[in-house]
Amino acid sequence: MPTVEVVATPLAEATTDLVVVAAFAPASGERTDPPEPTAGAIELGDAAGIELAAELAAAGFDASVGATLRVPTRGALPAPAILVIGMGAAEDADTDTLRRAGAAAANAAERLERLAIGLGDALPEVASADAAQAVAEGVHLGSYRFGSYRSEAPTFTLRDVSLHVADDEVEAASAAVEVAAITAGAALLTRELVNIPPQDKRPPALAERAVAEVEGLPVTARVLAEDELEAGGYGGILGVGQGSSEPPRLVELTYAPDGAARHIALVGKGITFDTGGISLKPSASMETMKTDMAGAATVLATIKAAAQLELPVKITALLALAENMPSGTATRVSDVLTMKGGTTVEVINTDAEGRLVMGDALVHASELEPDAIVDVATLTGAMVVALGDRISGLMGSDDELAAAIVAAGDVAGEPIWQLPLATAQYGERVEGAIADLKNAGGREAGSIFAALFLARFVGEDIPWAHLDIAGTAWAASAEGYRGVGGTGTPVRALIEWLRHA
Repeated sequence: MPTVEVVATPLAEATTDLVVVAAFAPASGERTDPPEPTAGAIELGDAAGIELAAELAAAGFDASVGATLRVPTRGALPAPAILVIGMGAAEDADTDTLRRAGAAAANAAERLERLAIGLGDALPEVASADAAQAVAEGVHLGSYRFGSYRSEAPTFTLRDVSLHVADDEVEAASAAVEVAAITAGAALLTRELVNIPPQDKRPPALAERAVAEVEGLPVTARVLAEDELEAGGYGGILGVGQGSSEPPRLVELTYAPDGAARHIALVGKGITFDTGGISLKPSASMETMKTDMAGAATVLATIKAAAQLELPVKITALLALAENMPSGTATRVSDVLTMKGGTTVEVINTDAEGRLVMGDALVHASELEPDAIVDVATLTGAMVVALGDRISGLMGSDDELAAAIVAAGDVAGEPIWQLPLATAQYGERVEGAIADLKNAGGREAGSIFAALFLARFVGEDIPWAHLDIAGTAWAASAEGYRGVGGTGTPVRALIEWLRHA
């Protein structure tokens, strides 16, 4: 990630490769009207002897969110060019617009070394610290390139970014930028782990990586290998993983600061590759199945960030890791598994494996008696149909907990929509014919069925929320600060929630 520094130097005096300011779409809404540069943008243009509004109009710049236009300064400023970033309609702009502007600036400067940003006046109703955090997060997120497996790494040379603010804003903005480095870093760790090919993150390897990520932080790590899973009765994790030549793992990470007022358990689905098992997926449906461990990556990155931020809340993160493969030892359709805690499950579909590993992990989490449990999983294709690739789904047992997570998602720019758990309407559908439960039902209400299944493994009276990120964990195309591949959603939302939990 580039280094981001907060300074009070006037933007016109910045010795840099590019200076960044903002402009809004015309208030009239008419595309034929000129865009409206911010006061800071006009001031910078005046310092360079440029009538910026006229330049933008002449270029046909529409100032849509994330749009960019370079205006040369012709030696009038230390910087050779001004980069104007579109903010869209002023009435629609918010902190996420600033985040997207930061990403656009980083992308525009990817072959430069230095960048100076002056967006502090773009949204005067937003506190300077919040604005600085959003812009810095956007810069970091927009700078990410996954090039580990290319013979030549993608060219990205941007190293130094300065955010220019007023003298009395430097201290608060600097603290916010430090937070942004951690929150964005957590999202990028999740992206990186999701993007890694499956041969390099099979369960034992991913467990080792998880332990390595928290080394040096006040986080204790415990890894349950195959023999310990057998002794503990983790039939769901073992049943899913038994078709693979690499055995499953359950990773428990604990951050317990002195004086913590609450204990939160985070549970993440970690299917390192999902073929569907005996219920084999079509080849095209497997192309993104390295993503199926995004929930585990999310909770790992979240607890790491919480420790770095020294949040006053105890957190236990559980990563349920298995590889779902077809083989002579794989779980068969109609097999019955005995889950941790004794509940039996008839396996109707081996491609409904995530809820099996999650069931074991939820029982484990419940035995810790936390104040709340939040699980994260790429669980159902039905959620992709329902909410697409930009909105995560949430169901759970506690509306107050759900509302707090949804609100955090709004702040983080990671939208979350609460769906009904609908226990009264659909609860009986998870009942099995020859076992206590079955792991799959019909096509209708598939996401709710999966959540109802998980609910059966959550301890009584423990507030619980389930985040289904099947649509949002992966992006097929780049947009804003979301690059192609792993998105890092909803790490920043969870961190935002924990900061106020």
